[in-house]
Amino acid sequence: MRSTTGVPGRGAPDERFFVLTGGPGSGKTTILDELAARGMAVTREAGRGIIQDQVLVGGPALPWADPALFAELMLCWELRSYRAAAEEAGPVFFDRGTPDVLGYLRLSGARVPPHVQRAAREVPYHRLVFVTPYWPEIFHHDAERRQDHAEAERTCEVMLAVYRELGYETVLVPRGTPAERADFVLERVHDQRPAPCEVAGHGERAESPPALP
Repeated sequence: MRSTTGVPGRGAPDERFFVLTGGPGSGKTTILDELAARGMAVTREAGRGIIQDQVLVGGPALPWADPALFAELMLCWELRSYRAAAEEAGPVFFDRGTPDVLGYLRLSGARVPPHVQRAAREVPYHRLVFVTPYWPEIFHHDAERRQDHAEAERTCEVMLAVYRELGYETVLVPRGTPAERADFVLERVHDQRPAPCEVAGHGERAESPPALP
């Protein structure tokens, strides 16, 4: 990860750690790639990296083989990313956070251990959490993404519910090009105030991002 300037700088994690979450295949990681190309500090998604590593070594911690073990590795990954981000001087944009592990277990119907609940509650991020809603036109399968369209949409709903239950303010990122969506995120980070696209329920239409000055 790299340090950045131009958006709020040094401070506590709940002032400068910004999570992007949502359903699979909704453009979340593409937005983070765009932010990284602009010099922003970003983290990488736990799930995809773990699946790639486990397949490489023939390990058992795969979501279709052992969801509970997969969740434990995701939690470890997220906590390690969090520690690494603390070394950064400025804002860091996270490809999911510890609450996503809770959401994953809830989505899979598995028991949520107390330590996962504690991590979701006590590892703080900025109060504004950016959510990329289910986008069927760009959703596709690959070697790591085996969810169908219904599960992708349900994942977004569950993540919205989890973050809201934990007291975060969710901001739906409108559809657009990667550059437009990255602009939208940076505008909200600059503003540090609720965005017009915050909605009470999943599936409502979000506003287009404002033009940057």
